[in-house]
Amino acid sequence: MSIRAAARPTLPLLAAAFALALVAAGCQRAEREAPKPAPAVVKEAPLRTREQAMEVLLAVPELKARSEQIERRSQGKAHGAVIEDDPVPREVNGRKYYQLSFVENRADSVHRRESFLVAQQGDEILVEDTATDTLLTLQEWRRNIRRVELKSAD
Repeated sequence: MSIRAAARPTLPLLAAAFALALVAAGCQRAEREAPKPAPAVVKEAPLRTREQAMEVLLAVPELKARSEQIERRSQGKAHGAVIEDDPVPREVNGRKYYQLSFVENRADSVHRRESFLVAQQGDEILVEDTATDTLLTLQEWRRNIRRVELKSAD
């Protein structure tokens, strides 16, 4: 067998190996040059103003219903309203809250019905439970209201 005959089968193998090496090098280069995605930017909820916090609180269905009930019972002489308890935000678990109360507003007096903390950022609302001196989530407060309503219906 001659050297030429032995070289012929390896020539296509060398060409294939060379082509494979080029493809692999191209892929690695493409991976190196591929633009890196921008880091994910976590957008924080915008700060809520005190007025917006009051509007959010007045939009709570239970407080809307109580406000309507107050007006009906008093024949329009009293109204449900939201007032600010303290202009200094209260901090709970590192979050700041507006301190607001839902009140029955009469010509000669104001009666506090519930005290709330409305988050300055996000949509969390906490309710102050004065009987146990704890903070309830809005959902926990709603469950307690329903229990009272069911008991009073019996």
